[in-house]
Amino acid sequence: MASTTISEKLRKQLAALPARPGVYIMRNADGEVIYVGKAARLKDRVRSYFGSPHMLEPKTRALREHIDDFEYIVVGNAGEALILEATLIKRHQPFFNIRLKDDKRYPYLKIDVQNPWPRVYITRRIEKDGARYFGPYASAGSVRATLDLVKKLFPWRSCTKEITGRDARPCLDYYIKRCIAPCTAFCTSDEYAEVVQQVILFLEGRSDDVMRRLREQMEEASENLEFERAAGIRDQLKSIERTVERQMVSTTKNEDMDVFGMARNGDQACMQVFFIRGTHMIGRDTFMVEGTKDESDGAVLLNFLLQYYESAQYTPRLVAVPADVEDRETLEELQTERRGTGVEVRVPERGEKRKLVHLACDNAREALDMMRVKWLADATKTQLALEQLAEELALPALPHRIECYDNSNIQGTSPVSSMVVFVDGKPANNQYRRFKVKTVTGADDFATMAEIMRRRFRRAATRAGAVEIPPVAEDEAPQPDAAGNEASPAPGDTWDLPDLVIIDGGKGQLAAAALAMREMDMHHIPVVGLAKRFEEIFVPDEDEPIVLPRGSEALYLVQRVRDEAHRFAITFHRQGRGKTAITSALDSVPGIGPKRKKALLKKFGSVKAIREASVEDVASTVGFTRALAEKVKESV
Repeated sequence: MASTTISEKLRKQLAALPARPGVYIMRNADGEVIYVGKAARLKDRVRSYFGSPHMLEPKTRALREHIDDFEYIVVGNAGEALILEATLIKRHQPFFNIRLKDDKRYPYLKIDVQNPWPRVYITRRIEKDGARYFGPYASAGSVRATLDLVKKLFPWRSCTKEITGRDARPCLDYYIKRCIAPCTAFCTSDEYAEVVQQVILFLEGRSDDVMRRLREQMEEASENLEFERAAGIRDQLKSIERTVERQMVSTTKNEDMDVFGMARNGDQACMQVFFIRGTHMIGRDTFMVEGTKDESDGAVLLNFLLQYYESAQYTPRLVAVPADVEDRETLEELQTERRGTGVEVRVPERGEKRKLVHLACDNAREALDMMRVKWLADATKTQLALEQLAEELALPALPHRIECYDNSNIQGTSPVSSMVVFVDGKPANNQYRRFKVKTVTGADDFATMAEIMRRRFRRAATRAGAVEIPPVAEDEAPQPDAAGNEASPAPGDTWDLPDLVIIDGGKGQLAAAALAMREMDMHHIPVVGLAKRFEEIFVPDEDEPIVLPRGSEALYLVQRVRDEAHRFAITFHRQGRGKTAITSALDSVPGIGPKRKKALLKKFGSVKAIREASVEDVASTVGFTRALAEKVKESV
């Protein structure tokens, strides 16, 4: 449905909606599932999508423009609706839904306990075959790391041969203590079953039970004068103890909980989960979630937890989260039913659990940043992003050098601007520049942008190529990048002309920048404005904005450039604001120069302390008289 008008077919469908709980499935003109939602009353919820467009959220407006048809499934209650919604989202991966990244089966560890001689191996399919499953793991790498650890600690067989006990000799695994050789009858079925039980207990996080059982076996072997067997158990016990010691101690109490952290950026979110069993974190994993733009933290958490625990083979007693989850009571009921005993979903407010949630959020932010760094390091993706951007903006060539500008001020104070540079899709930190606004008073973004553009291009000639700049003014010197690396431009360095200028702002800022660039005879350089709210790209002299496809490499690159410009501007603004807050009260005092200001601040530490000091205390400062001290007290 290309317009906001409702077709006759949809009108009839809306009129026939029941006032019952259920799940609705929306499709586009091609029949693709684009959204799955749940409702306590289908009649009211689905109709809300077709009300006045001005009353809808941006994401809902965009969804409505693509709805060509819908269907619904009536269920018994809200809990059933939640389960069905999560199942359908995982199956269809609708574009407008919050969804776990990648339409794939997550890996699990499987122990085929129904086999007389069980093995531990990786699988992506869960079957009702009596086997034990552990997972899901976010990637093949994380499940393999766990499998390798278990194999080093416990001597179960990794071969697939038929076990008869009549083999002439064992394989190498027996001699390196990685298997107890049931193939040659070097162990009994009960002894092998004990090894498998230890693996299960360890994967469940019950390492204390494993070590207790091993100590009992070691003592029994010693009493029976089986010293070689006792020594082998002792070595295994030490290996497990070292492994447990390396795991992060999470709490002084025995806990059974999953701790979730979340970090968000644009249309993506990163979820970090810590698995706490007993007093240890037995593992952690990271999941990427898409379709989160314009959604609340509570909605993102609810949708993720539903999809995650639908696949998880174990639900703990406590689920600790960083924000209130939508429909928390219903979610708890579902997890309680799955576990068989009570499950609580809680936002910890204090203590060790709160610290763990903060730590999980920190790790989620680090993982999200690492993902962005990996994206930038992927030459194929950055090349594709540049090609897509050139095509969407109708650029004459690939934008080899992109410059992005952003303003920052608080209620008109300490206005500053930043320029960040991306070369071939990657940040060129040593070419970043900062600008203190000189000619504009107050919060005037348009005039500020015009001033910065004139200063940036004032020395540029109409010819293409490099433009020589005189020694960089102090207020335009580059600052350390996000990693703390110092930039070191030489006076009189050369600034290349950009292939694309991005203005962080809408039509007003763009118009001011474009006018200033024309005044500098830089009209041949493409310039666009990026509106924060809807990620729309405005082009001079064009009414309709360009909307880059969601999920495209070009959009990701533009967002990355814009975010870096914003970060750089905010950092510089905070530095300037801090200096202003310290010195402005003293700058207005006649007779107070840099040396006397420094002496005062060194002695008293702050303007507030100077204000609270007596005239005699100020007068006793090196370089001050009583008359000057009285002037200071009057001014501060």
